Amino acid sequence: MSLATTLDTDITDEQFEQISALVKNLAGINLHEGKKELVKARLAKRMRQLKLRNLDEYISFVRNDKTGAELISMLDALSTNLTFFFRESQHFHYLKDKILPQLMQRGSKKIRIWSAGCSSGEEPYSIAMLLNENIPDLDRWDAKILATDLSTRVLDTAMRGEYAQPKFKDTSKALVYKYFETIQTKPLKIHKAKPSIKNMIHFGRLNLMKDWPMAGPFDVIFCRNVMIYFDKPTQNKLVNRYYDLLGKGGMLFLGHSESLTGTQHKFNYCQPATYMK
Repeated sequence: MSLATTLDTDITDEQFEQISALVKNLAGINLHEGKKELVKARLAKRMRQLKLRNLDEYISFVRNDKTGAELISMLDALSTNLTFFFRESQHFHYLKDKILPQLMQRGSKKIRIWSAGCSSGEEPYSIAMLLNENIPDLDRWDAKILATDLSTRVLDTAMRGEYAQPKFKDTSKALVYKYFETIQTKPLKIHKAKPSIKNMIHFGRLNLMKDWPMAGPFDVIFCRNVMIYFDKPTQNKLVNRYYDLLGKGGMLFLGHSESLTGTQHKFNYCQPATYMK
């Protein structure tokens, strides 16, 4: 009898609670009851790959893996990474029209931006393109973008810098051909980031719930569509860590489905999902 017919993908309340606890303890991510079917579907594929028969076996496998690699693989399987270039464009307009002019006037030719929860890399590459387009003497600047994520799977994609044409749906053709080279034309166009933007970005794996190795200060932090995965106490802690890592006047961007309402913080509200230290 084949494995496909013997695999039990049912998930009990107790199994869901055990998986939720593992995810919460490692990454601070809050899996509510509405995620039960998603967990079931995503982990079924992982169980097939590992030739495990049910979730009890999988949970035991995760707990007994001393390397911690399977826990990371589980988080990769459960992560939802839907993004594209210049997504939620209002933030990029604000960066271009409000923040960059101020940074260019302050005298220091240094800029530090953090893309926290960078997913597959479209966000930091979008930031790099925007800096290149709007700072005339960028080659004389010390401009760096830190891009981090918990998922090793999406970071691999980000570091390769190769994207299919649909990811550029909100990007002009001029920008695509200026900052990317086309490495495949059929059946779908694939574009690869050129060194002019790739070399500005440092990619690294980071668990937002653990210690942060960087000292700051940052001028801008993008943490978009990440906070929705955390409960309020975790959000409070994270927001205040961002505040401490930003320089005076530094900006925090959240996703448009997120806000700081209900959290304890010292930020000043600028516009939806946009806050200043």
